[in-house]
Amino acid sequence: MRIGVPKEIKNEERRVALTPGGATELTARGHEVLVEPNCGAGAGFTDEEYASHGAHIADSAEEVFDWAEMIVKVKEPQAEERAQMREGQILFTYLHLAADAIQTADLVDQGVTAIAYESVVGPNGGLPLLAPMSQVAGRMSIQAGAHCLESSAGGRGVLLGGVPGVAPAKVAIIGGGVVGRNAVQMAIGLGADVTVIDRDVSVLEDLSSRYGSALHTLHSSGGALEEAVLGADLVIGAVLIRGARAPRLVTAEMVKLMRPRSAVVDVAIDQGGCIETSRPTTHANPTYLAYDVVHYCVANMPGAVPRTSTFALENATLPYMSKLADLGPTEAMRTDAGLRAGLSVCQGRVTEPAVAESLGLNHTAPEEVLGLSQCAA
Repeated sequence: MRIGVPKEIKNEERRVALTPGGATELTARGHEVLVEPNCGAGAGFTDEEYASHGAHIADSAEEVFDWAEMIVKVKEPQAEERAQMREGQILFTYLHLAADAIQTADLVDQGVTAIAYESVVGPNGGLPLLAPMSQVAGRMSIQAGAHCLESSAGGRGVLLGGVPGVAPAKVAIIGGGVVGRNAVQMAIGLGADVTVIDRDVSVLEDLSSRYGSALHTLHSSGGALEEAVLGADLVIGAVLIRGARAPRLVTAEMVKLMRPRSAVVDVAIDQGGCIETSRPTTHANPTYLAYDVVHYCVANMPGAVPRTSTFALENATLPYMSKLADLGPTEAMRTDAGLRAGLSVCQGRVTEPAVAESLGLNHTAPEEVLGLSQCAA
């Protein structure tokens, strides 16, 4: 299969979907890899490294899109990239379509076979291609939040861990999934007063057994959530519903009542955000004030540490890339129900039910659009 790797063009995005080592893996399996010039520069990879590992260097992004049967990326294709895609071309990347009607419509119109990293399901029911970036984003959320609390960043002037004789900052983490667990680890490590809120009691039990009295746990109810948010110096939004738009759990009224110059970091912003006052920001301009609360809502947080993030992402995605290339998309998804779960758009139809519901569109089952009568479980 012909596999194309364009350079990411989203604002301040320096990750790349394939390392030179990954190119070696794919070419050793008999596939061809074409990379856009300088596609890996932000993560520290040179064109010479790609060439020495078996990849070809294109003249332009246009050549990559025109030549490739499968495009592998990190972030959702931007408008100028979507315009270069064609019917039947495979797109394997993060998509987050539930909060992006325009991108969804473009992919439908182009007839692209779009498979979303964030919706691929692993054998244990987890989200293996989302997990590594959730780990990075969860840890970064505390770093970002700690900076937002500094007065130079517009914050209250509070040190997250305090010092002897001065209380630490209060951190409320909404969601105890992969992002939340990693945020908890970092916040406790820095000495903050940490509360995690989740609706799954087993998640809270697991976190409580791990951290003991160093962590407060709350079952997610309206009253408990509001109390935790209003009492916090820093709120981390770490909510995920697979494939769907994030629920708006923190209302504008709650934000209005938060402490002046406290901070929120909405890690769910890729999926629309779980804080009502959130709107996407970039690494170039990461924060803004709303109701005198500092908001950090960067939609590609792991892009700030592109080398770490690139290796972590490829560790998870490369086996799926190989399967798609080796078998072709139809056979790969017939034999792997978890990969099939990631199919979001195909042959001009939306195949992810959560995306269709979020955007008010019709949904066609992946098995129907792929023409599969019998599929592996």
